[in-house]
Amino acid sequence: MSLRGAGARWRAWRAIPVVVVLLVIAPVSGVQAAPEEPGLLRIVSLSGPAGTVSGDDVLIRVEAKGRFPLDRITIKHDGRDVTHLFTPDPQRHHLTGLVTRLQPGTNHLAAAIRGDVGRAARLTVVNHPITGPVISGPHEQPYMCATQRFRLLDGTTLGAALDANCSAATRVDYAYRSTTGAIKALPDPAVRPPDLAQTTTSDGVSVPFLIRIETGTINRAIYQISMLHDPADAAPTRSSPSQGWNGRLIYTFGGGCRSGWYVQGSNTGGVTSPEMLGRGYAVASSSLNVMGNNCNDLLSAETMMMVKEHIIEQYGSPRFTIGWGSSGGSYQSYQIADNYPGLLDGIIVGQSFPDVASATNFTLMDARLLDLYFKERAPGAFTPEQQRQIAGFRVSAGIPNLSDGAARLDPDGEFASYVPAALRYNALTRPDGARGDVYDHTVNVYGRDPDTGFALRPLDNVGIQYGLSALNRAVITKQQFLDLNAGIGGLDIDADHIPQRTVADLPATRAAYESGRILSGAGGLAATPIIDYRAYSDDTTDGDIHMMVHGFSTRARLVTANGDARNHVMLVEDNQFGGFSLNSPVLRGALASMDAWLTGITADTSAESLRSKVLLHRPADLTDACWTPETPPRKISQALSADNQGECGALFPAFGTPRLEAGAPLADDVVKCRLKPVDLTDYDVEFTAAEVTRLRSVFPDGVCDWSATGVEQRPLKGTWLTFD
Repeated sequence: MSLRGAGARWRAWRAIPVVVVLLVIAPVSGVQAAPEEPGLLRIVSLSGPAGTVSGDDVLIRVEAKGRFPLDRITIKHDGRDVTHLFTPDPQRHHLTGLVTRLQPGTNHLAAAIRGDVGRAARLTVVNHPITGPVISGPHEQPYMCATQRFRLLDGTTLGAALDANCSAATRVDYAYRSTTGAIKALPDPAVRPPDLAQTTTSDGVSVPFLIRIETGTINRAIYQISMLHDPADAAPTRSSPSQGWNGRLIYTFGGGCRSGWYVQGSNTGGVTSPEMLGRGYAVASSSLNVMGNNCNDLLSAETMMMVKEHIIEQYGSPRFTIGWGSSGGSYQSYQIADNYPGLLDGIIVGQSFPDVASATNFTLMDARLLDLYFKERAPGAFTPEQQRQIAGFRVSAGIPNLSDGAARLDPDGEFASYVPAALRYNALTRPDGARGDVYDHTVNVYGRDPDTGFALRPLDNVGIQYGLSALNRAVITKQQFLDLNAGIGGLDIDADHIPQRTVADLPATRAAYESGRILSGAGGLAATPIIDYRAYSDDTTDGDIHMMVHGFSTRARLVTANGDARNHVMLVEDNQFGGFSLNSPVLRGALASMDAWLTGITADTSAESLRSKVLLHRPADLTDACWTPETPPRKISQALSADNQGECGALFPAFGTPRLEAGAPLADDVVKCRLKPVDLTDYDVEFTAAEVTRLRSVFPDGVCDWSATGVEQRPLKGTWLTFD
């Protein structure tokens, strides 16, 4: 596998279009820009980057720079005149049209002025199947359809899939919000129920709370798009949008991960939020934008891109798009915004992590190893409090809890119930079966071991001194520290315990950094408004994976990449509303603040950079804050930090992870540390000569030098990369 070039940041879906650039498909490639031809015309793809078009059509704008009659412009597709497909806009002096009947692969568009020979504007468009793939590489097989399981609001399903790509016929259903607050199916769109509620959108438009829900399949995923619309009116289009749509889009991402492979999925991130719809937003999602169905941020990005293309072509370009997701939904929001800029203009995330590949997987593997050691190799040798401080968690029960979460690393661990057992990998009985883990599910990025065919892994614990902080705080003895590190071992390719440490595959490690599978923060996130909301759960009795420290890891990466994290706002309160719920006044306020933030940015027509606009238009009252758990809660505005400063730090303290307690940087993005010889000055205890000899035998190649960049750690190769 190789990497080819960096993609130009795609901002054509923001308020001001950008000239489309040509995508060249290679083993791993980016959107490649060619010099714009001088002339009086330019062609812009509104559907998305011209190299990533799907579904046999593309929405095109022809912009005229001279003040000449628009009817002098002719537009051709591969020599065929398609001018009749375009509608002129004399005020903006351009024409817009949906060019249909694209051929698979390369298509050529040209716009010319009659009588002005030789100065045509040209654009090359690459068309892909509506079933994909576009940027994510070859489809995963096997693939289990779920159209027959996908339940609509009225309780019916989509029925059996129409083909091997799990396609279903597109349909439109209606629902409404009752005066009781419930969202109900509307069996007869011609009949208004007596309990129909009214709503006033963010634009001040009062409409009946009638909801149009479109359901179909794109990229082998089931998608849904909902918006306020009165079925008595004509169906909404680009030229005649729904009166109830405020022109803005929220794209929702669902959580999970552990069984997210080989399935289409029977749920989306949710498109019927009364709070979102009531404000007038269009809301969209798909089954492959739920990590519990698809634990692969790259495939999620591709699916979201294709669904958004459909929205633009069918309903018009949103003024802006907000990414919305918690837990596994935060992975997608962060990584799509960073790696495929322009798809999301701002993001609101909850219970967040930077990504799957680094902080999350590191913590889960370490918890699994500690749990096995404490239970099986040294039962009773460490008190619960010693175990807790070695792990860094707030509660010691977090160790077995997160150890269980390491099922996502286990290829014969958890599968969706409708993946037949006969298709699943088992090392003894089905060695050629489908391997259900995060690495094999992302094999198009990481590559395969030529001997086994299994995915390579960016996973390593060589040189990590587990319990180092606990040793230096005199929480554990030198003997316990040495025994722990001598016996902790690692996980093999099947996530089974082995006595030796886990060694990363270097090609996969390099690819993880360069491709953005390990969140960089240097791509689109540099100019993306971010609200990171957390319903605090570190103190959950049984432990919880959604630890506050992961939000600070993301912030640390943003600071490293961009010099500061002024576009990143953290909000925290207790967990009374159940995680990521718009029942929380704090989260409702966050949505209003994000709307104001993006409205200011998109209204700014100055020549300032997008990042400058993002920093300039952040609402003055939108700052880091926490809310006290009393009734009514009191807002405390202060900078939040991992060292737990101030009132917020006391109320909602962040705790470490096993790797951070071993000295890893807060960014928690080092797959494989560089090694250095054992240095006795790193310890606040004095070892005897015999103990030093054993310490060096435990770490014969040295210990982690956390002051150095990791092995193969390198910058993001570019944005808009594609894989094949």
